[in-house]
Amino acid sequence: MLETLFDKIWNAHRVAQRADGRELIYIDRHVLHELHAPHAFEVLQKQQRAVRRPDLTFSAQDHTVSTQPGRTDDTNPSGAAFIKAMREGSRRNGIKVFDLGDPDQGISHVVAPELGMVLPGATHGVPDSHASTVGGLGALAFGVGTTELGHILATQVIAMKRPKSMLIRLEGTLAPHVTAKDVALRIIAEIGVSGARGHVVEYAGSATRAMPMEQRMTLCNLNIEMGGRSGFVAPDDGTFQWIAGRPFAPQGAMWDRALAHWKTLKTDDGARFDRELVLECGDLEPQITWGTDPGQVLGISGRVPDPSGAADASKRAAMESALSYMGLEPGMTLTGLPVHRVFIGSCTNARLPDLQAAADVVRGRKVAPGVVAMVVPGSSLVKREAEAAGLDRVFRDAGFFWGESGCSMCAGGNGDRGEPGERIVSTTNRNFENRQGPKVRTHLVSPATAAATAIAGHIADVRQLGPM
Repeated sequence: MLETLFDKIWNAHRVAQRADGRELIYIDRHVLHELHAPHAFEVLQKQQRAVRRPDLTFSAQDHTVSTQPGRTDDTNPSGAAFIKAMREGSRRNGIKVFDLGDPDQGISHVVAPELGMVLPGATHGVPDSHASTVGGLGALAFGVGTTELGHILATQVIAMKRPKSMLIRLEGTLAPHVTAKDVALRIIAEIGVSGARGHVVEYAGSATRAMPMEQRMTLCNLNIEMGGRSGFVAPDDGTFQWIAGRPFAPQGAMWDRALAHWKTLKTDDGARFDRELVLECGDLEPQITWGTDPGQVLGISGRVPDPSGAADASKRAAMESALSYMGLEPGMTLTGLPVHRVFIGSCTNARLPDLQAAADVVRGRKVAPGVVAMVVPGSSLVKREAEAAGLDRVFRDAGFFWGESGCSMCAGGNGDRGEPGERIVSTTNRNFENRQGPKVRTHLVSPATAAATAIAGHIADVRQLGPM
């Protein structure tokens, strides 16, 4: 029987079929964060249940931690209780915690792959919607709620209805300054924020295969923003080379056995998907959101759409509401629109290549007067690597804030927020109303576009910035 890669991973981890139609799926590893894990620990303690596999469970302090240099638990007062509860609960349950001051601290979706905690063909559970980020390495990852998290910690399984399968083939060669972030935003624009609902998505095609691992993770990170249950890229030689030697990856003979298995992880020729989509990427330009969901997207040279052309009343109403909130008019261009803040960071775009791309634009230039510009590395390792390469100096010399690793402005739970009415250009994954602060207007872009905007003082096309 011909199988997709999703079929192979799912079937290999299926423990039992429930009478209610759900299946019990074994979860190989989990990475927790302080915003939700403490409650799950508390529930387990009240139930007198233990974490079944603490050796396969890891804790990251990321959502509420301050990004200020010299930070402590209390630098962000609203996060102190979460940080301390995470530390206590993790230690009580024998779980490794990547705490403040730990050289491996960082955003869970960043540290898990860079430390080799997530492997091809494995299942992965995270109490965060962007769990599928690690699908860039060929893992099958699911975001879970607090109740589900408690069940996984106690039993190592999750009860789920089997998702449908979807193939998205990305073809062509990406133009300069066009990245996985732009591709992902274009996909969401094409199929909508519910277009992949109930599906696990496999990304394939020549453009996907050409992406380095970090860009594949960006692509999979945004999978949830089109409603996907999970998403991944089949592993290849680039994947294996990227994983080799990382601290929690297999070593020696175990590596040889793992590698032999990983090389079998591909969709069989002729296997059928429930849905297929092809996107030609060769003529794609840098993308930017204009509205209040990640599907309200246009090319950087495009014009804001007119709601009167919407296909139905509900879509027209949503577009009108978005335009009102964002302070925009149909037909206008976004380039040239003044901005107040620029943020480069998050689990979407805070890895070393992301920072390098932004630094290449910034080098030798200055942040425009009146613009607050921030760079927050995705992990302490990324921060060290960036500093070793001199990237921190590039940003600081230009007038950027250079922060400690954490989620920062993505969720705003650590005090990094905009002021009411501000317009922010951000490399994060969500532009919902009030996401980055009350009445804040957020435009999602790639790191290079964000950097160009900070320098220009207005939304800018990086392709038009000109040489130094």
